[in-house]
Amino acid sequence: MKPDDPRARVVEICTALPEVNARDGQHIAFDVRGKRFAYYLDHHRGDGGLAVTCKAAAGVQGALVDSDPGRFFVPRYLGPRGWVALRLDVGEVDWDEVERLLTDAYRMTAPKRLAALVREP
Repeated sequence: MKPDDPRARVVEICTALPEVNARDGQHIAFDVRGKRFAYYLDHHRGDGGLAVTCKAAAGVQGALVDSDPGRFFVPRYLGPRGWVALRLDVGEVDWDEVERLLTDAYRMTAPKRLAALVREP
């Protein structure tokens, strides 16, 4: 894996979590026991960008978007359900931040037994 390959980095983070399935295509969908918790988006809806979008706890979406609207945005369709998106093609990517977001999304989605196996990064 090249260090500048965001697709591979997101796949590596997500598939390191227990029982995660990655459904590959132009976009990659990540689920645990059939429940989706994140997507890697490549040129989604023709926007030319790279992003990761995932579930977020109540209030997190708004706080992140308000804190840095150049990097965070409310994703179409899933945004009303509290999901948040982080652009991976704008400036330096904080991979620890990406891992925290994806891990939190996983822990919100996974069965309690699996979620308990995952510590906060």
